[in-house]
Amino acid sequence: MLNRRYLRIKVLQALYSWFQADNDDLVKTEKEMLGSIDKVYDLYLLMLLLVIELVDSAEKLMETKKIKNFATDEELNPNLHFIENKAVKLLRDNVEFNRHLSTKRINWGIHSDVIRKLFVKISDSELFKKYMLVEESGLKKDKAFIIDIYEKFICDNEFFEQIAEEESIYWSLDLELVNLNVIKTFEKMKLVQDGNSKILLDVFRDKEDDLKFTKELLRKSLVNNKEYSDLIQKYTMNWEVDRLAKIDIILLKLAMTELDHMSTIPVKVSMNEYIDLSKHFSTPKSKNFINGVLDRVVADWKAEGRLSKTGRGLME
Repeated sequence: MLNRRYLRIKVLQALYSWFQADNDDLVKTEKEMLGSIDKVYDLYLLMLLLVIELVDSAEKLMETKKIKNFATDEELNPNLHFIENKAVKLLRDNVEFNRHLSTKRINWGIHSDVIRKLFVKISDSELFKKYMLVEESGLKKDKAFIIDIYEKFICDNEFFEQIAEEESIYWSLDLELVNLNVIKTFEKMKLVQDGNSKILLDVFRDKEDDLKFTKELLRKSLVNNKEYSDLIQKYTMNWEVDRLAKIDIILLKLAMTELDHMSTIPVKVSMNEYIDLSKHFSTPKSKNFINGVLDRVVADWKAEGRLSKTGRGLME
């Protein structure tokens, strides 16, 4: 679920907090960084649970209509197509998913009324009405419908962005990634799966390797902080380091750490990753600034024999 670019962002966030607070506790900073990674998975579980909550909300509304005075035939014999959605049932019955919810105590609690209103909005849509007219759709169409309503009514929904910001300082940034992975989870569902099948995505592609990368990137950036600050001062000529954008300085230090210590990551990959991150986290001019500094760093380090990359093409 979390690729290397996203892990770089988590280290960037940790270092920004470190320098903002003038911190000196590496153990605490690393623990908080790893905690923020765990919180991404919590958000993923929460947004998956939202889909089940929508179905539950539909069922409660249906039961309420059944017992009212002068209920219509349609209300007494409601269409169960949405309530019996096969994709939602696979998720609801999944042992691993339910274990995580219980262990982490994840729920929508006080937001049930908002979820009910969201379902009413969804049920009024042409998308929903068209789906409900289908008598027998099967898993393929059921999960396609869930993906459709998720993309239309949940992704880019200001309410969920607000909840994310309230719950965690990082969740507002994490939400876009999580939404993509919720959709991917439904896309990968298969009819042969049962409660014990693996439905959820893993946090890491390779947990041991990814954690090693993340911790090493954080630690070596801080251990070599003074040297890299001096080098940045050198490569920015008359500019004073403390006058440059803090994000640009951190991005440069992270890039230099990878170039200096990550022997299996190609030079061009490290450069491109941090130049690209500058587009999202810094000023419009940062891309050219960081590119220029890193070009000089790489040229000088190659001439000095400082760059040590193992594998064909990694120096390019």
